[in-house]
Amino acid sequence: QVQLVESGGGLVQVGDSLTLSCTTSGRALSTYWMGWFRQAPGTELEIVATINWSGDRITYADSVKGRFTISRDSAKNVTYLQMNSLIPEDTAVYYCTAKSPTSLRYDNWGQGTQVTVSS
Repeated sequence: QVQLVESGGGLVQVGDSLTLSCTTSGRALSTYWMGWFRQAPGTELEIVATINWSGDRITYADSVKGRFTISRDSAKNVTYLQMNSLIPEDTAVYYCTAKSPTSLRYDNWGQGTQVTVSS
């Protein structure tokens, strides 16, 4: 069983920065891929960024490239999403996710944290 708890969401202004944290516990998470997804009202779930266990394989959605940075501290079991130059389109509930190396999909989810960017 894997538990994921997000924190760091909030209300910010356009151009501000925010860092989300995902604290994990449970199984051998050091081998897991970690990811951040988001969902805005009335839209589909969107994958934002992913990172493998060693941190040398990272992907980003085109909409956040150059502005967001995903990282992980395996010793502390924490995954981060540094978000810079925030825009109103980044407003969404952000979910931390995890999957084992053999899983085809992200099947462990946190409860989500709201990020609201005000113009």
